[in-house]
Order: sequence, then structure tokens, then C-alpha cells
Amino acid sequence: MTRTSGADGPPSSAWHGPPPARPPVLPAARALPAPPSSPALENLLGGPAGLGTAAARAFHALGRSEAKVRPVAQGPDGRTETGTATGPDTDTAVRIPPLYCPDALRDDPALGEEVNNRLVDWAEEIGIFTGRLERLRSHQFGRLFMLAHPDCDDPDRLMAAARCGLAEWSVDDHWVDEGDDTEPELLGSRLAMTHAVVDPVRLPARYLAQFEEVVRQQPVLRAFRSSLAHLSQIASTTQMARLRHELAVMFVGYGQEAEWRNSERRPAVWEYLLHRYENAFYPCMVLIDPVGGYELPAHEFADPTVRRTYLYAGMANVLLNDVYSMAKEDPGDTNLPNLIATEDNCSLQEAVDRTAAIHDELMHTVEADCAVLAAAGSPQLRRYLAGLWAWMGGSKQWHATSPRYQTAP
Repeated sequence: MTRTSGADGPPSSAWHGPPPARPPVLPAARALPAPPSSPALENLLGGPAGLGTAAARAFHALGRSEAKVRPVAQGPDGRTETGTATGPDTDTAVRIPPLYCPDALRDDPALGEEVNNRLVDWAEEIGIFTGRLERLRSHQFGRLFMLAHPDCDDPDRLMAAARCGLAEWSVDDHWVDEGDDTEPELLGSRLAMTHAVVDPVRLPARYLAQFEEVVRQQPVLRAFRSSLAHLSQIASTTQMARLRHELAVMFVGYGQEAEWRNSERRPAVWEYLLHRYENAFYPCMVLIDPVGGYELPAHEFADPTVRRTYLYAGMANVLLNDVYSMAKEDPGDTNLPNLIATEDNCSLQEAVDRTAAIHDELMHTVEADCAVLAAAGSPQLRRYLAGLWAWMGGSKQWHATSPRYQTAP
């Protein structure tokens, strides 16, 4: 990964290998017109402002929410969607209940296709998803990042986030779920090597060469190095450090999942929820401000309530993923509905409904906290919270339409 100079200074030549080629500097974010009016965002950020009005804003947000946020599983004709989900009731059609979530703020199919095509070309260049590139193209990951970052219409900046996201997915799709080499007992050492790329190691030259040979042989490692190098062209050193931290937390979650697989142990529901607090979408969501061309101040990013809010948002979004991915998973896969059905001895439909209730509880907490924080915080925090809300709406739209999760009728 390319690094900018920092307070620690350059390492000595004995401990420093040749840096990777630095990609071209990406253009600065363009000033965009305001996105289309969104009832969900008006609900979130509207209402009284100024000192002493935080509680009133929270009441304002919660009081209007039910009428302003459309259920995730509601189609354009107003009908509730259904899907075939696997689990204890295999072969049973399970209804996806309405989930409390905003809509996407914008949909630009041409921009999404441009980012998606560039992303597949990059994957081919790096070597990830070899033999699965057309399947990758059909999943429309580029569309996800177009939908999730409505304040950016620059495909180069969207690509910076999309590369990072696809590198993260490549761990799951190469080493955990679908690859040809998914031994769970190897995942710990592989994640350690991945972290050594994400937060570059400083090895003596004779040993660094051996590590670099491993990187050359592992497409997933190359994907992380390349994606972070490109991101560094639009992100500050502080923003890069935030992503490195969130990736380290995600790697802990992957290690926990590997233990379940290796021991063939099914976790309790509480343990799985803890896992989803760590293995969620936040490594993608933490790039909201660099893609948007601004930076959330450090003291606000680190504020405990702000952190709780964005981690709850990431957790809620990954529970949405649990519901939508069931139709493509094996009956024994570890997801929240399957675990609830086993632990509570209930039907899969009841378990899906209970998963939806947990998702909605998280979303209501996020919405209320955002309203309070937006009233008292900086303009950057207000924009960041709006971006967080928009990210969830874009991700919802992608999950509801991507062939990665949707099966043919």
C-alpha cells in the first residue's frame, strides 16, 4: 500500500521494501447539486434546531417515521415480496416481512454500469474471482456503490470505495464460503497476512522479500494493497487509519466464524449478534466522507454515541443481508433466522419475523440518535449522518435487486 509521509518518518532502508507503484492522483470531489428530496432524510434531519431542541428533534423523528420510511420488501405495486429461504423448513416459501429502512436517494443506471464494468476489469487485472468474472459482473457491485454514495457522481471516486468493498468481499468469497481453498483452519494465518498488507509490516529486507512473494501469489492480498493505494489518493491519513481499524475488527469477526466452521459448532443467538456487530458493513460505510470529499472531525468520529450509531447502522444493514441472502444459502449456514429457529424451536417464518424485529429496533435507535446528534454536531457530522442514512437506503435497494441474492421466480 502506498503511504504518505507521517509523523513516524520513513523506515530505515534495512527494514523497507520497494513501494508499490503509485496510482494516478484522482480528481477532487465535485460540488454536486442537492440530491432529490427524501422523506426519510427530511424526517431524520428536519424539525426544530438550535440549543435545547435535541429532545424535540428526536420526538419529531420518531413521531413521523412510520409514514415516511417504506418497508424494504414492498414492491413498486405495494405488494409485499416473498422468497424461498432455506433452513429448518427447507422447501417452505418464507415471506420477507417489511423492514424499516429508507429508500435509495438516487438511481443512475449508466453511472452504476460504468463503475461495475471498471470494477470487473480491475478484478481481472488483480486476479480475484478468476473464472467467475461474468457472475461477478451480474452481481452489480458497482451499482451498490453508486446507490450508496448519492453525493458523488465521479466514477473515479466511487471506484476508490468499490475496490475496497470488493477486496473485502473477496475474503469471504475466496477463503470462507465459495473458493476452492476454504479450509477454516487456514483463515487465521491468511487474515494475519492480510492485515500485514492493510497496515504494512516493517520486516528486515531478507524476510520482507519472502512476504512479498506470498503477496504476489495471493490475489486477495494484492486486491487489498491495490485498493488501499487508490483510496489514499482521496482519503486523508486519518481516514485511512479509520478504515484500517474497521478492517481489523472485521478480521476478528471472520476468525470467530472460522472457529464455528472448524468445530462444527452453532453459536447461540447472543453470540451471533455480537459477531454481526463486528462482521458487518462498516468497513464500506466508513468511506462515506472521503468519497463525499470532506472529513468528519476526529472528536466527532470517536464520540461514543456517534460510534454506537454508525455501528448499529452497520449491524442493521448486515441483518438485512441475512434475510435477503437466505434463498441462496445452504440449510446449515449460520445466519440469524436459522439460529433463532433452532434456539427458540419456532418456524423459519417466525424466526425471519423476529430477525426483522431486531433489525427494526436497531434502525429506530439509529434514527433517534441521528436526530439528536445532527442537532448538536458540526455541519460535517450532519452531512455524515445524512450520508449514513443514504448508504443504508442504497444498500437496501441493491440487496432487493442484485442477482447475488435474488433468485428467479
